[in-house]
Amino acid sequence: MSADDVNNDENHAASLAEQLTQANARISQMSEELNDLQIGQKLTHRLAAAGAIDLEAAVLVARARIGGKSEADLDNCVTQLRKEKSYLFAGSTQVVLPRKTAAAKERVTNNQTALEQAAKRAAQTGRRTDLLRYLNLRRSVM
Repeated sequence: MSADDVNNDENHAASLAEQLTQANARISQMSEELNDLQIGQKLTHRLAAAGAIDLEAAVLVARARIGGKSEADLDNCVTQLRKEKSYLFAGSTQVVLPRKTAAAKERVTNNQTALEQAAKRAAQTGRRTDLLRYLNLRRSVM
């Protein structure tokens, strides 16, 4: 072997060592990204199981609180987030639905009981006026 071959082999070995260090750095970077994704997925599942209404906002707040902590802190973070930011979760507070306007009629409310009473009265008496009252009520309810 000549000096050129030895020098060439050393350059080749140095380039392979550099590629190996780059590959190891890339592997460690990908491992960290995978770990972050897994923690994010577990956090999303736990927040969804806890009843988060706005899941994206809850995940963002929880990620900011977790920082670089391990996944053992996920349950503590979710319970703390549920206590402090209860508006992000579906709770015992009932949402009041808006009532229908005057033009739109309620389908099943007090009118249903009035309809049932009119039907019973029409069946019992057999009078035409009671039957007409029942039919008018039924038309207005349905």
